[in-house]
Amino acid sequence: MPDFTLRKTMLFMEEIHHDGGPAAATPRQRAAIVALVANPFAGTYAEDLQSAMDDLKPLGLMMTDKLIAALGGIDDIDGYGKAAMAGENGELEHTALWHVPGGYAMRERLGDARAIVPSSMKQGGTGTRIDVPLGHINAAYVRSHFDGMEVGVPDGPRANELLFALAMTKGPRIHNRMGGLATEDVQGFDGLR
Repeated sequence: MPDFTLRKTMLFMEEIHHDGGPAAATPRQRAAIVALVANPFAGTYAEDLQSAMDDLKPLGLMMTDKLIAALGGIDDIDGYGKAAMAGENGELEHTALWHVPGGYAMRERLGDARAIVPSSMKQGGTGTRIDVPLGHINAAYVRSHFDGMEVGVPDGPRANELLFALAMTKGPRIHNRMGGLATEDVQGFDGLR
């Protein structure tokens, strides 16, 4: 059983009132949480990585619960995304360990979430930042929810660490006007429309 010892978490919160135009009636909220954990595969090549995803499921659920609490509960959460970064002694494939634990934790806690959870992965040293891509929780074609949220930790990821991130939103981009599928027209059957 790999040891993904948790060193720290960090929470990011934003309330966006306007983006150059008039103030919105309801500000958009974006929140993200990151965790820095030991990378048990750093500096080595391991053929079997996939089985280690199960060991990260409790971390995914804990981070999801903290993120939902920071946003005041699941009501109106309509966007999400995830990201992962490996420190210098890790490899990009180690960040793929986050696909199931991060994505499925959010989908499980949000209930009817049907769309694939947008994801990004990279390698970087201490202080490197990463963009968490965001999309609508039920329909990938909702353009008003295409977005990203930059996160990072000043003292991580260290060479032998992984940074895992989750993000959620309440509401569309402020002043969105690019058309496409409107949230009120989402059917949510296939995660696309």
